[in-house]
Amino acid sequence: MPRISALDPLFTAVDAAAFTDRHLAALAAGTLAAVRVPGFLETPACQATLAVLDRLPVTGYDPERVPTRIARFGPAINDYRIGQGCLDTERYWRDAEAARAAWHRSGMRPDPAALCMARLGSAWGAAVNPATVNGREVFGGTLREINDGTLIHYDDINREFPDGLFDQPIVAQLAFNVWAAAPDAGGTTTVWRHRWEPADEQHREAYGYLPATVEYCQHMRLHPGLGDALLFNPANFHAVAPNPGERRIAFAFFLGLTTSGQLIAWS
Repeated sequence: MPRISALDPLFTAVDAAAFTDRHLAALAAGTLAAVRVPGFLETPACQATLAVLDRLPVTGYDPERVPTRIARFGPAINDYRIGQGCLDTERYWRDAEAARAAWHRSGMRPDPAALCMARLGSAWGAAVNPATVNGREVFGGTLREINDGTLIHYDDINREFPDGLFDQPIVAQLAFNVWAAAPDAGGTTTVWRHRWEPADEQHREAYGYLPATVEYCQHMRLHPGLGDALLFNPANFHAVAPNPGERRIAFAFFLGLTTSGQLIAWS
């Protein structure tokens, strides 16, 4: 029977008062698994987010591809991938512009997207800018309600679009989440010390993978709290557990570290 190998002492999660440039660099380098900042988003900002949800066009995913229910505002660029890593540009830009217009019409104040980007840019020492495709800024910042959990999966823009998608070449990708609503029980994020390898395809399930893929891998579980923010490297397999009876709503986007040392964002 396979056994868990010796634990990696660098695969750890830390709680911090604020994100720092060292946190971001360590996550990009793989010498830290996750950083959580409790209370990153103040209660008024969380309340403002929830107050406008009914004014935002919320959609779901194709149930054949995503078997668990996930409500989402804003396009995720990977859902517009066609062929061998090409972007369905006509459909993506239509939906991105519609989402951007709806976001502005909602009048959300304070704007959690702007607030989070500004604080992360301050931590890095340079502004976080939107990723661009042929000079055009992509949409950044989805709102997702995940109450039924997710499949085990990973996110890697360089593997999803192997010929490159953005104008800015990316050397590392991070995932950012901040919770505007968090359950008392369940809804934990699990991150495994495992990155995709070809043998994993025998365990493929819809957009994700069966538990056997990571059964013997080192992992950590992080429970969301209201206003808490989490950064981790999504190339590590990860999943969200179901939560009973309460809402789990997160504002989410990806950060990319470029070859020029800049941070860019997209959803």
